Amino acid sequence: MSRRAVLWVGFAVVHIGVAALGWLLPNQPMGDVYLVYEPWSTRAVEGTGIVGITESWVYPHLALVPMVLAKAMAWLGGYEIAWAVVVTAVDAVAFAVLVGRGRSSGRWIAAWFWLVFIALLGPVGIYRLEGVTTPLALAACLWLFGRPALASVLLTIGMWIKVWPAALLASAVIAVRRRFAIAGTSIALSAVILLMVLAAGAGANALGFVAGQTDRGLQLEAPVSAYYLWRAVLGYEDSFIYYDRAILTFQVTGPSVDIVITAMTPLLAVAVIGVLVLGIVKMWRGATFAALFPSLGLATVAAMILFNKVGSPQYLSWIIAPLVFGLVLDRWHWWGPALLGLGTALLTQVVYPLTYGELLVASAFPTVVLTLRNLAIAVLFVWAVVRVARTPTHVRLKPRAAASAPDLAADGR
Repeated sequence: MSRRAVLWVGFAVVHIGVAALGWLLPNQPMGDVYLVYEPWSTRAVEGTGIVGITESWVYPHLALVPMVLAKAMAWLGGYEIAWAVVVTAVDAVAFAVLVGRGRSSGRWIAAWFWLVFIALLGPVGIYRLEGVTTPLALAACLWLFGRPALASVLLTIGMWIKVWPAALLASAVIAVRRRFAIAGTSIALSAVILLMVLAAGAGANALGFVAGQTDRGLQLEAPVSAYYLWRAVLGYEDSFIYYDRAILTFQVTGPSVDIVITAMTPLLAVAVIGVLVLGIVKMWRGATFAALFPSLGLATVAAMILFNKVGSPQYLSWIIAPLVFGLVLDRWHWWGPALLGLGTALLTQVVYPLTYGELLVASAFPTVVLTLRNLAIAVLFVWAVVRVARTPTHVRLKPRAAASAPDLAADGR
């Protein structure tokens, strides 16, 4: 059996196994699928209300597309099975793009890394919208060099399902030489989507997902919540965990929490913009696409996790695309962060869903695991920022000299 065939066998085993774990593990790892995705899609199909159109919604508008698609396929055995099939199908397309003909050692290693990551992260990586946006982002990264417009389409679609692919899109605009094709395609497609939403009658709800995120409190698993979580573990009565019924998530509260909530959104913006500005400086000084984009992409998505007041476990899927792409291009320098990423995925599954019930009552063990997971994300962020800062550059040629010089950046900057 060829190693390409072995990869596809591994793909099938991992996806079937992780999908089945959604039915077996505690604390409802499929909860979002049957508690919110299915009701939203049912209402849309029956014409009794379309989230994002008839009412404000926490997600961008294209998030409803995979939900409705799963609803149309529910005859396979129920909505949860249909959702797993949809995610597996999108994963299969991206996996085929990644594996190619199976001759590249970098792609072979990266493909196994992705499968192991899926297994270690567990069912939350499949039974959430990240199950759709992650393969879109991964395929886009692989196509940035040869098909930048198509890559931009995929990242833009992903961005209109969950906002996070915007980090990779911004990194691509900085690192890719054909940046106007990427930016122009994304702007045009976004304008079309927004016009369609407005034509459908969204009105003030058209950008409701922006306010829906900025108004949130401190989610239990977010790195910034560690201070209040540990106070609850240590028995301080002014700090505790509570359930927010408006957004269906567990949050923390304590002294001066409103100040922290208010500060987190601008802090997140400053962190992401700071990383992107550093990338712009390196690009201006002549960094190549292959040297700059993977680390810039990882630094940007890691910043979006680390400085976010929302810390849902599926957010860890965001690091998959830049890590996979880094392994494809330069596995010798990326094996360290890749292994750390795998460890972070395992810690995430230990927290959710395995020990989540204990975390909700502020037990020490899951709090330690969660703290280690968040520290690992911080290490990934620092590693990526340092790598961006150390990206090799070359002196930019004067226009007349550049016109006669060979293209030394044929790697797709």
